[in-house]
Amino acid sequence: MMIRTLPLLAAAALMTGCVTNQHYNDDGSIDARLGQTVRLSNLRVTPLRVLEDSRCPMEARCIWAGRVKLSVRYNAGGGDRIGELASDQPLQVRGGMLELQSVMPPRSVRGTLMPRDYRFTLRVSGGI
Repeated sequence: MMIRTLPLLAAAALMTGCVTNQHYNDDGSIDARLGQTVRLSNLRVTPLRVLEDSRCPMEARCIWAGRVKLSVRYNAGGGDRIGELASDQPLQVRGGMLELQSVMPPRSVRGTLMPRDYRFTLRVSGGI
Protein backbone atom coordinates (compact mmCIF):
# COMPACT_ATOMS: atom_id res chain seq x y z
CA MET A 1 0.00 0.00 0.00
CA MET A 2 2.79 2.45 0.89
CA ILE A 3 4.51 1.91 -2.47
CA ARG A 4 1.36 2.92 -4.36
CA THR A 5 0.81 6.13 -2.36
CA LEU A 6 4.34 7.51 -2.79
CA PRO A 7 3.91 8.36 -6.51
CA LEU A 8 0.56 9.99 -5.72
CA LEU A 9 2.10 12.10 -2.95
CA ALA A 10 4.97 13.13 -5.22
CA ALA A 11 2.56 14.14 -7.99
CA ALA A 12 0.43 16.14 -5.53
CA ALA A 13 3.50 17.98 -4.24
CA LEU A 14 4.53 18.94 -7.77
CA MET A 15 1.07 20.23 -8.64
CA THR A 16 0.89 22.50 -5.58
CA GLY A 17 4.00 24.43 -6.63
CA CYS A 18 6.06 23.23 -3.70
CA VAL A 19 9.50 24.66 -3.16
CA THR A 20 12.16 22.05 -3.79
CA ASN A 21 15.95 22.10 -3.42
CA GLN A 22 16.98 25.70 -3.70
CA HIS A 23 20.41 27.21 -4.21
CA TYR A 24 20.85 30.78 -3.06
CA ASN A 25 23.41 33.06 -4.66
CA ASP A 26 26.11 34.71 -2.52
CA ASP A 27 24.04 37.89 -2.16
CA GLY A 28 20.93 36.01 -0.95
CA SER A 29 19.17 36.16 -4.32
CA ILE A 30 17.80 33.08 -6.04
CA ASP A 31 17.34 32.02 -9.66
CA ALA A 32 13.97 30.85 -10.97
CA ARG A 33 12.38 29.83 -14.24
CA LEU A 34 8.83 30.38 -15.41
CA GLY A 35 6.49 28.20 -13.38
CA GLN A 36 9.09 27.44 -10.70
CA THR A 37 8.20 28.39 -7.13
CA VAL A 38 11.05 29.66 -4.96
CA ARG A 39 11.22 30.88 -1.37
CA LEU A 40 12.88 34.15 -0.44
CA SER A 41 12.73 34.87 3.29
CA ASN A 42 9.02 34.43 4.18
CA LEU A 43 7.90 34.95 0.60
CA ARG A 44 7.03 32.30 -2.00
CA VAL A 45 7.35 33.55 -5.58
CA THR A 46 6.45 31.93 -8.91
CA PRO A 47 7.26 33.74 -12.18
CA LEU A 48 4.21 33.06 -14.35
CA ARG A 49 4.64 34.85 -17.66
CA VAL A 50 6.89 37.35 -19.45
CA LEU A 51 4.70 40.37 -20.17
CA GLU A 52 7.43 42.44 -21.82
CA ASP A 53 11.02 41.93 -22.90
CA SER A 54 12.19 45.13 -24.51
CA ARG A 55 15.88 44.65 -23.65
CA CYS A 56 18.33 45.81 -26.26
CA PRO A 57 19.74 42.82 -28.19
CA MET A 58 23.40 42.27 -27.35
CA GLU A 59 24.47 42.84 -30.99
CA ALA A 60 22.62 46.16 -31.29
CA ARG A 61 23.23 49.73 -30.18
CA CYS A 62 20.20 51.14 -28.41
CA ILE A 63 19.25 54.46 -26.86
CA TRP A 64 17.39 52.68 -24.04
CA ALA A 65 18.53 49.46 -22.33
CA GLY A 66 14.92 48.26 -22.19
CA ARG A 67 13.29 46.21 -19.47
CA VAL A 68 11.66 42.90 -18.60
CA LYS A 69 8.23 42.77 -16.98
CA LEU A 70 6.81 39.61 -15.40
CA SER A 71 3.53 38.40 -14.02
CA VAL A 72 4.30 36.72 -10.69
CA ARG A 73 2.31 34.85 -8.08
CA TYR A 74 3.50 35.53 -4.55
CA ASN A 75 2.47 34.55 -1.06
CA ALA A 76 3.79 36.15 2.11
CA GLY A 77 1.46 34.26 4.42
CA GLY A 78 -1.80 36.00 3.50
CA GLY A 79 -2.87 33.96 0.49
CA ASP A 80 -1.71 33.94 -3.12
CA ARG A 81 -1.65 37.21 -5.03
CA ILE A 82 -0.74 38.09 -8.60
CA GLY A 83 1.41 41.12 -9.34
CA GLU A 84 3.69 42.64 -11.93
CA LEU A 85 7.42 42.82 -11.37
CA ALA A 86 9.73 44.74 -13.71
CA SER A 87 13.49 45.02 -13.95
CA ASP A 88 13.14 48.77 -13.43
CA GLN A 89 10.35 48.67 -10.82
CA PRO A 90 10.31 46.36 -7.77
CA LEU A 91 7.06 45.01 -6.38
CA GLN A 92 6.09 46.13 -2.90
CA VAL A 93 5.16 43.12 -0.78
CA ARG A 94 4.15 43.59 2.85
CA GLY A 95 6.99 45.53 4.47
CA GLY A 96 9.59 44.98 1.77
CA MET A 97 10.36 44.85 -1.90
CA LEU A 98 10.66 42.00 -4.38
CA GLU A 99 13.29 42.84 -6.99
CA LEU A 100 14.03 41.39 -10.41
CA GLN A 101 17.80 41.60 -10.27
CA SER A 102 18.69 40.09 -13.64
CA VAL A 103 17.33 38.14 -16.60
CA MET A 104 19.18 35.56 -18.66
CA PRO A 105 19.89 34.87 -21.42
CA PRO A 106 20.41 38.21 -23.11
CA ARG A 107 18.26 39.01 -26.12
CA SER A 108 19.82 38.48 -29.52
CA VAL A 109 19.01 39.61 -33.05
CA ARG A 110 19.68 36.02 -34.13
CA GLY A 111 16.60 34.46 -32.58
CA THR A 112 13.56 34.70 -30.35
CA LEU A 113 13.69 33.56 -26.75
CA MET A 114 11.24 30.83 -25.84
CA PRO A 115 9.55 30.93 -22.41
CA ARG A 116 11.58 27.89 -21.27
CA ASP A 117 14.84 29.80 -21.99
CA TYR A 118 14.32 32.50 -19.37
CA ARG A 119 16.04 32.50 -15.96
CA PHE A 120 15.31 35.26 -13.46
CA THR A 121 17.37 36.31 -10.47
CA LEU A 122 15.04 37.46 -7.67
CA ARG A 123 15.87 39.18 -4.39
CA VAL A 124 13.93 40.63 -1.47
CA SER A 125 14.83 43.61 0.64
CA GLY A 126 13.16 45.06 3.70
CA GLY A 127 11.01 43.38 6.29
CA ILE A 128 9.27 40.54 4.49
